[in-house]
Amino acid sequence: MSDIKLNRLANVLVNYSTKVKAGDWVHVNANWQAIPLVKEVVAYILKAGGNPSVSLESSDLNEVFMAQAGEAQLQWLPPLDMHMIKNANVWIIIESPENTRAMSGVDPSRQQMRNLAYGKWMETYTKRSASGELRWVMTNYPCQALAQEAEMSLADYESFVYQATFADQMDPVQYWRDIHDEQERLISWLAGKRTLSIHSPQADVILSIAGRKFINSDGDQNMPSGEIFTSPLENLVNGWVYFNYPAIYQGTSVEGVRLEFKHGKVVKASAEKNEEFLLKMLDTDEGSRFVGELGIGTNYGISRFTRNILYDEKIGGTFHMALGNGFGEAGGLNESSIHWDLISDATTDTEMHVDGELFYKDGKFVV
Repeated sequence: MSDIKLNRLANVLVNYSTKVKAGDWVHVNANWQAIPLVKEVVAYILKAGGNPSVSLESSDLNEVFMAQAGEAQLQWLPPLDMHMIKNANVWIIIESPENTRAMSGVDPSRQQMRNLAYGKWMETYTKRSASGELRWVMTNYPCQALAQEAEMSLADYESFVYQATFADQMDPVQYWRDIHDEQERLISWLAGKRTLSIHSPQADVILSIAGRKFINSDGDQNMPSGEIFTSPLENLVNGWVYFNYPAIYQGTSVEGVRLEFKHGKVVKASAEKNEEFLLKMLDTDEGSRFVGELGIGTNYGISRFTRNILYDEKIGGTFHMALGNGFGEAGGLNESSIHWDLISDATTDTEMHVDGELFYKDGKFVV
């Protein structure tokens, strides 16, 4: 990855996404392969007067743990993880897995047990993130595994990442500010509205957004970003949606997911591939059959599906719904130890109406 673009990406993460300031405890969680980007990030944290700590991870190590841990070990929450999520001011996550399928052989019930162990952690993270007490951003460092998933060469994938994050521009920070402004306009228009419906070959669903706030995802928590999202009213989602993009969760790819909602709850679910995994995840806890998020992708710099949710949910011309945990900052009340984004195409024969008025058509906003 070229040094100047790496440097620009690190600048965006520290000075735009998380706005590190003097005295901040900044914890960097990264895969060991991402060390070149970690070095640049740490240099920018130090320049900003922050105090960096770093932990390095490996998908191979995670796989060993998930395969060999006993039940009590799966239910153990590392105190270091809890201490960090309670006390750090800034959290920067850089994913760069050696193998994106490392978890696919793990029994879903073991995965479920591990998720439940992190319930308290998830609750703390959600609250601190919603209140602004914890500023965080997640990004990727290009690696062979992600390039393979995207069916691209590493060189092409690096270019794709630069394009999506605007690190290929002289001033990527200004680009993100402009995206922020355009999305702010849409959010202002949505303020105070009550219902949103989606009609397309993939969906016939109506959601209540009354009293809920749309969030401007402008690169402050995900890099790249480019979406507006909210948590719809928990018991007022009715209809069905077919998600025609593969839904990947914890290394398992579930394809052709169709969900039916009644009073907010998934009452019928099917998948063309890995249906058993889908049904298992739906039964994780009380909140996992309810919708925690509705999002609309706005990043037209992301031109293709890469089997990576960080990019895929932002694709301009798509919408996604997440099962499980809602967003407190949007007014969401649903609690769950899962948050699983499922994506659907919205570029053809798609209309979104808000309080009866046409808001979005065939992949573009019309207001």
